[in-house]
Amino acid sequence: MNITAVVVTFNRRELLQKNISCLRKQGPLTTILVVNNGSTDGTHEWLDEQTDLKVIHQDNVGGSGGFYTGIDAAMKMGADWIWCMDDDVFPREGCLEALLREAADEQVGMLAPRRFLDGKIYTNDFQRYNLTNPFSSMYEGKLRKMQVDDTIQIAGTAFEGPFIRRAVVEQIGLPNKELFIFCDDTDYCLRTVLAGWKILYVPVAQMDKQLFFSNDTWAERQQKKKWKRFYHVRNSAYLNHHYGRTWGVRYVRGFIGVAGYILTAAVSAPFSKGWTWSDVARLWRAYKDGIAERLGKY
Repeated sequence: MNITAVVVTFNRRELLQKNISCLRKQGPLTTILVVNNGSTDGTHEWLDEQTDLKVIHQDNVGGSGGFYTGIDAAMKMGADWIWCMDDDVFPREGCLEALLREAADEQVGMLAPRRFLDGKIYTNDFQRYNLTNPFSSMYEGKLRKMQVDDTIQIAGTAFEGPFIRRAVVEQIGLPNKELFIFCDDTDYCLRTVLAGWKILYVPVAQMDKQLFFSNDTWAERQQKKKWKRFYHVRNSAYLNHHYGRTWGVRYVRGFIGVAGYILTAAVSAPFSKGWTWSDVARLWRAYKDGIAERLGKY
């Protein structure tokens, strides 16, 4: 069996090195493929020194573009299963073997490991999509609200260790690279489920996730992260518009989401540097781009 790990990285050399060290201990793994999204912190040079890795250097096209490139390359290399992850997750010993034990069912298209953050279970996995009610979340049956001890079927997971069967990629294609960041994993899982495949959450397959600390003030955090929020608003609006089965989901749910950000920006702009009045226009543009399905890198 040809099993290829696809790791997407950008300017986090030390975390990447830890990730690769963990992957090298995963026995059944055939190939480690690293997609470097234009790193400028020495990652490029370090990767070129590694003789046991397959490496692709490209411009920064976001996480979605990185997984698009990596999964495409893995398919061309003949991978039967593709193990996708960012550079800030670290598979524990035996993680891959635990996933493989659940791979025999040919209806299973994707397997998701359990992640830990600072020693505690961390999950944004969920069991169902809500595509009809605009006044509740798209994500239903969230595992973080449940006690999960055994393998269960889910509908969505993050690109933090999903193990993807080759036949899924052959059927539904590659991730949507035009999303850049945010929601590319949700989109891919939804396409997988709509195509009739099962996704399983496997608690005994375990990974650790990097915990990031920050001493920034609220305003400093907002300044640093708000560019990401534009993508979050746009891509969430896109998902609701593209897959929603009612007018309310296609238009109202995304509007509710952006309205919360706009209110925060409008209230804080006169008193804080976290948001400015011009950000209100950018947020509104992001929502309009989403429902018009205009994607790509801003």
